[in-house]
Amino acid sequence: MEILAKQGRESRTMAEAVALRIHDLRKRAIQESFQDFKQSGHRLEFVARVRGVEYIDDAKASNVNSTWYALENMTRPVVWIVGGRVKDADFASMRELVRKKVRRIVCLGIDNRPIVEAFGDVVAEIAETSSMQDAVQSAYLMANEGEVVLLSPACPSFDLFESYCDKGTQFQKAVCEL
Repeated sequence: MEILAKQGRESRTMAEAVALRIHDLRKRAIQESFQDFKQSGHRLEFVARVRGVEYIDDAKASNVNSTWYALENMTRPVVWIVGGRVKDADFASMRELVRKKVRRIVCLGIDNRPIVEAFGDVVAEIAETSSMQDAVQSAYLMANEGEVVLLSPACPSFDLFESYCDKGTQFQKAVCEL
């Protein structure tokens, strides 16, 4: 009986060693694959610090869930640039988060009414704009040192821009021109 128990322990030890070896090989393969990985642009991308205000490009956040993630991760007060084709966006689900994180809103779109209606009683000030240049300029005037200007549209960009890349590129250009 003791010999069988010893063989059982040895088999388990051998199986564990094989499993660990396979795990280690997989772990190394995963690590190697990430070495060539490049994050796509326009996703919580730092653009510049101007007058003590940090500008973040999150143009890829073209839905409420993505913008929720961006806002949730902000640790300083936010001037939020939001908007686009506001088709089915459920802004009501964001009200409490916006109340906690956002100090001012800059709407950027052809029809900003749904955003104004959703957050008009949540933040102190909302500006409506229809170009990236105006949106960045408005955010620049609203932001205080130590705050963040966050472009995180929560909507598709097709009302004023060709794509989220176009929106993000125009944001970066406008910030660099401040």
